[in-house]
Amino acid sequence: MKEWGGRLRRVQIGNALSAFGSGFTLPYMFVYVSEVRGLGSAAAGAVFTVFALAALAVLPFTGRGIDRYGPRPVLLAGTAMAAAGAFAFGQAASTPTLLISSFLFGAGVTTCQPALATMIVRCTRKAERSRAFALQFTLVNLGMGIGALVGGQVVDTADPASLTRLFTIEALTFLGLAAVTGTARMPAAEVEPAGPTAAGKSSGLRTLVADKAMLRLCLLAGLIFFTCYGQFESGVAAFATDTVGTAPSTLGLAIGANALTIVLLQMFVVRITERRRRTTAMAAAGVVWLAAWGMALVAGLIREDAMAATIAIVAIYALFGVGESLLAPTMGPIVADLAPARLLGTYNSGYALVKQTAVAVGPAVGVLLVGSGTWPLYLASMALCTLLIVALAVRLRGYLTPAQDNVRVLNVPQHELRELEAVA
Repeated sequence: MKEWGGRLRRVQIGNALSAFGSGFTLPYMFVYVSEVRGLGSAAAGAVFTVFALAALAVLPFTGRGIDRYGPRPVLLAGTAMAAAGAFAFGQAASTPTLLISSFLFGAGVTTCQPALATMIVRCTRKAERSRAFALQFTLVNLGMGIGALVGGQVVDTADPASLTRLFTIEALTFLGLAAVTGTARMPAAEVEPAGPTAAGKSSGLRTLVADKAMLRLCLLAGLIFFTCYGQFESGVAAFATDTVGTAPSTLGLAIGANALTIVLLQMFVVRITERRRRTTAMAAAGVVWLAAWGMALVAGLIREDAMAATIAIVAIYALFGVGESLLAPTMGPIVADLAPARLLGTYNSGYALVKQTAVAVGPAVGVLLVGSGTWPLYLASMALCTLLIVALAVRLRGYLTPAQDNVRVLNVPQHELRELEAVA
C-alpha cells in the first residue's frame, strides 16, 4: 500500500507539472503568434486549429500503445514530443515552422493525458479512484492557475526573447514530468477473468464501439465538454467582454474565481459524491450549469449597471466551478470501470478524443453566435444543451451496473431478509 501511495503521488505531481506548463503558455500563444511574431490573427487561429487537430491524429494510436506497452513508455514519448514542440514553438518565427511545432506540441500534450489517467487507475483500487481523480482535477486547476500567473510575469510583448524563455521553461516542465512520473514503475494491469471476451481478443476499437454504456458516456461527455469547457474561455469570455462590456482584468478575476471555487470545494464535494450515484452527480452538475446560464442572461439584461453585471459574470464562472467539482470524481472512474483491463488505454484515449473534439468545436460555435450579435440565441442554445446533459445523465443510469454507478448495497441481516421474503 505504501509503495502504491508513493507511485500515485508521483503521478499526481506529474499531473500538476503538466497543468502548470499548459497554464504557463496556452493563454499567451495567440498574442505570441499574432503580435510578437507579427503574423496576424489568421495565423494564430491556424496554430490553435493545428494544436487541436493533433489530438485527432495521435489519440487512436495512443490507446493501442498504452494497452500493448503500458502507460509509462507512452507518457515518455508524449513528454518528449511536448518538450520538443514547446521549445521549437519558442524559436519559430514563420507560419510553417509555427504550425509544425504546434502540431508536435499538441500531439505531445494529448498523448500524456490518457497515459496519466491510466496510471491513476493502475495505482488505485476502485474505492479510491473518485478521490484520486478529484485530487487530479484540483491539482490541474491549481497548476494552470499558478502557471498563468507566473507566465504573466515573464511575458513582455515588446520583447520576443521573453516569449522564447516562456516556451523553453515549459519544455523543461515536460522533461520534469518525464523524470518524476515517467520513471515510476507501475503495478501490472489487472488480469481479466477467462471468458468469451477475453478469449476472443477482439480489437480495442471494435469492443469500444460495441459498448453501449461507453458510447452513451462519450455522447454525454462530448456534450459536457462542448457546453462547459468549450465555452469557458471563448464563448462566455466573448459574451462577457463584447456584450456585457466586462474589462479584461475583471474577466481574469472571474476565471480566478472559477479556479478558487474548485480548489476550495473539490475535496468537500468528493465526500458528498462518494455516497451518491455518479449519474446523480453528473445530472446535478447540469442543474448548476443551468443556473450559470441563467446568471449570464441576467448579466446581459443588466449590463448598463457595471457593478451588478460584473458580479453576475464572476458568479457565472464560480457556478461553472461548482459543476466541474461535481464531475471530477465521476467521469474518469466510470471510464475505468467500463473498460476491460486489457483495453484501459483504448477507453481512456477514446474518452480523451471525444473531449478534445468537443473542446475544439465549442469555441468556434460560441464565438460565432456571440460575434454575430445573437447573444440571446447563444444563451438559449447553451441552456438547451445543459438540459440535455441532465436528461442524458439520468438515462445513462440504465446502462450502468450498480458498481459502475457507485450504488452501495447495504448489508441487511439475514433474518431481516427472510422476514421480507416471507412478507412478499
